[in-house]
Amino acid sequence: MKDSRFSRSEFLALTSLLAGSTLFPGRGHAAPDGGTPSLRTVKSPGLTGVPATDAGVAGPKGAAPAPSPAEYEKLRESCTASLPVRSTSDDGAEYARIGEWMQRQKLSSDVYGNGDFVQAFEKKVADLLGFEDACFMPTGTMAQLIALRIYADASNVRTVGVHPSSHHVLHEDDAYSVLHQLRTVNLGPWTRPLLAEDVARSPDVLGSVSVELPVRWLGGQLQTWEQLQELKRTCRDKKVKLHMDGARLWESQPFYGRPYADICKGFDSVYVSFYKMVGGIGGAMLVGNRDFIKESRVWRHRHGGNLYHLAPLVASAAMRFDAALAAIPGYVKRAKALTALLAADSRVTVLPQPVQTNMFHVFLRGSPQAYNRQRDRIAREDRVWVAGGFGQTRVPGVVSTELQVSEGLGRISDADAARAFLRLLEAA
Repeated sequence: MKDSRFSRSEFLALTSLLAGSTLFPGRGHAAPDGGTPSLRTVKSPGLTGVPATDAGVAGPKGAAPAPSPAEYEKLRESCTASLPVRSTSDDGAEYARIGEWMQRQKLSSDVYGNGDFVQAFEKKVADLLGFEDACFMPTGTMAQLIALRIYADASNVRTVGVHPSSHHVLHEDDAYSVLHQLRTVNLGPWTRPLLAEDVARSPDVLGSVSVELPVRWLGGQLQTWEQLQELKRTCRDKKVKLHMDGARLWESQPFYGRPYADICKGFDSVYVSFYKMVGGIGGAMLVGNRDFIKESRVWRHRHGGNLYHLAPLVASAAMRFDAALAAIPGYVKRAKALTALLAADSRVTVLPQPVQTNMFHVFLRGSPQAYNRQRDRIAREDRVWVAGGFGQTRVPGVVSTELQVSEGLGRISDADAARAFLRLLEAA
């Protein structure tokens, strides 16, 4: 069997090659409209965007056939613990729980977002994050596009500074350009979060900067507190609006050890998600000052986001919200323990190390197909779902997967979770 351990030099080479330096065309290859070239056909480095089921891929001679999507889902649901985040597939029961919760709370629905319950939840989130007002949005993509459009119209500058791995660029089918005629400028390298120096050195005039906290494609990495404050000061001094992509803001609080309002102070607007960690069926919130949110509601209507009833989405988030946030410090603590156990094996590389949130990426030598088959075997034998899927990195022979400690890890011990994951190496 080929040695699958990582040497120190190979580890450094791995992190360098995953920097995304060839993901984007150079400045001389801009799109015709001056915007970022389309990435619809460009795969992101490191991870696949969705769990890989290996369906339809022939395995080695004599290997069991890959499960169908239905078999894959049944196998996943049969596990008693899961390292990656997973959502329930029992939608009927979930909708029933939402209705029962609303009945117990004696809550009335809304009409186009107007209703005491929806507005009370908006105020709760705005107060928690230290802002004047908030607007519930059906999706985070809608929320962020609205924020960037408002800033562009106000400043008459349609250039947005982003990290190379920004959700705006990689996962929205160029909506910022097609719908709002905005142009993105990549600030800083792929290998680290966006910093003040990246904004200060930008050769382009920026109307706004969108910062992801934490950076998902870097395994949940964050700026230090000092770096974050310097970034805020630089944007303020340059009169550049600073927006936070806070899809995973909730998981950042233990790293900074400060209230959410302190983390958000200095940002002009923040978007947060209610399904990624909170566990709701969908929905997001955009927060900012009162005038900004008033204009955001107009843009929500223009985007077709004024649903007749928002209450089911809001209730799905509200009924979990407090408990979900209270559990996050424990998840981060477990993530630190689990990554220490995994990184102790020289055949495994964990990034970041040490872990900064409850999310991290794991890199292994081998093929995605072999690891997916071994994952299914572990699920059948140990009832532990150790990975959603494995993506081929731009380093030949190295694959990666994204893990996030959550309630899905259940009552299994960190040692047992690590032991189950390390069984993947039997496929190497």
